[in-house]
Amino acid sequence: MQYQNTIEFAKQLDEQDPLKSFRSKFLLPQHNGKDAIYLCGNSLGLQPAAAKDYLNEQLTNWQQLGVEGWFDGGDPWLKYHQKLTPMLSAIVGANENEVSVMNSLTVNLHLLLVSFYKTDTKKYKILMEGGAFPSDQYALESQVRFHGFDPKDAIIELFPRSGEDTLRTEDILAAIKDNADELALMLFSGINYYTGQFFDMEAITKAAHEVGVIAGFDLAHAAGNVPLKLHEWGVDFACWCSYKYMNSGPGGISGIFVHEKHFKENHKRFAGWWGYRKDKQFLMAPGFDAEPGADGWQVSTPPIMLMALHKASIDIFEQAGGLPVLRAKSEVLTGYLEFLINEINLKKRKELFKIITPIEPGKRGGQLSVVCAGDAKGIFNYLTQNGVIGDWREPNVIRLSPVPLYNSFADVFNAGRILEASVENI
Repeated sequence: MQYQNTIEFAKQLDEQDPLKSFRSKFLLPQHNGKDAIYLCGNSLGLQPAAAKDYLNEQLTNWQQLGVEGWFDGGDPWLKYHQKLTPMLSAIVGANENEVSVMNSLTVNLHLLLVSFYKTDTKKYKILMEGGAFPSDQYALESQVRFHGFDPKDAIIELFPRSGEDTLRTEDILAAIKDNADELALMLFSGINYYTGQFFDMEAITKAAHEVGVIAGFDLAHAAGNVPLKLHEWGVDFACWCSYKYMNSGPGGISGIFVHEKHFKENHKRFAGWWGYRKDKQFLMAPGFDAEPGADGWQVSTPPIMLMALHKASIDIFEQAGGLPVLRAKSEVLTGYLEFLINEINLKKRKELFKIITPIEPGKRGGQLSVVCAGDAKGIFNYLTQNGVIGDWREPNVIRLSPVPLYNSFADVFNAGRILEASVENI
C-alpha cells in the first residue's frame, strides 16, 4: 500500500475499514473531553462496553441463586469455563481440549513447568531469550533452584548479535543444536515484550524436537495479537494472559495450552480438585485422577467474575471474524504508524526515532518499539500530555501498539502528528 501523510488519507482508510464499527464496542479513556489516542493495548487492552452487562449477569445469578448458581440458571458456573474455549482455541490454533482457562500467567507457567521441566544430572538446562520479561526470568530461576541447580549454570540466555536489536532465527536454532546434550527445555516468548519481535515458533519448536527438547512458550504478547497454530506446530505447552490484546481487565484470567500428544503421559503436577475428572469430581475420593485434556491442569475453583469479563471480549473476537480478519487490519495499521515515524526522520533529515521492532510484518505483531534520540522521556511525557497513551521502557524506548478492534487510522495519523510536534516543543 502507498501510504500518505494526510488526515484525508487516514479518514479514507477508516471509511473503508470493515472493522470500523467495533470501536464503539470499547470504552476509550478521555483527555480534555475527547477520546484519548490509546496505543497501549500491548500492556492493557480497553474495557469492552458490554463488560458491565456480562459481569452484572453473573452478579444477578449470585444474588438470585446463591450456591445453586453452580448448577442452575442460564450459564451454570460448573461449566462456565467451557464457554470460552471454542473461540480461545481458534485464537491460539488449538483443539478445544488442548486449551483451558485458569489462574494467572505466572502461576500457570509454574504449574506447566512442574510437568514439563524434566531434569536429570545431564539434561537440566533451559534455553530462553535474553531480556525476557522478568516474570519469566524469576519463574525459571526459582524452578531451577527448586530442582537443585544454579541458575547461572542452568539457564542459557540468548541475546542478539552485537549491534543488532533482535535475535536471528538461525542463531536460536544453532543454540538449540549446540546445547542439545544438556537442554531439558526451551522456553521463549511468542513475541518479545521489549522489541516486539515475533519469533518463528514453528521453526524453533521443530529444532527443539529434533534433539529431544521440550518446546514451551509464553504468549503474553502474542495471544490475540498474531495468528498462532500451536497444535499444528507441535508446541508442547504454552500459557498467556488475557488483559493485553484480549481486553479482559487488569489481572484478568489466564489460559494454557497442552498438546494432546501429552495427554496419555503420567505427568508430575501440582494437583487441585478442579482438575479432577469431572464425572467423579463430587465423590471427593482420595487419590488425584486428572480430567482428560488441558483441564486436568486446573487447580482451583474458577473465578467466575473474571471469566465473565474475559467472555465479554472473546465474544467480540468472534463477532469480528477472528484473528485472520483482525490481523489483516493490524498489519496495515502498524505499517501506517511505521510510515509516519519514518516521515518524521525524513523531514528532519536525521534519525530522531529508530524502530527496533522488525520491519517485516510477519516478524512482528501490532507493536512498534521506538528508540528516541535526545530527551526520550520528555518526548514520552509530551505524548501523554497531548492525549497519546503509549508506554515507557527504560532507558529510552516508547512502545506504541495500535489495536485493530478499537484503533482507527486517524488515531495513528494524529499520534504521528503529535510525535512530530514533540521534537519542536520539549
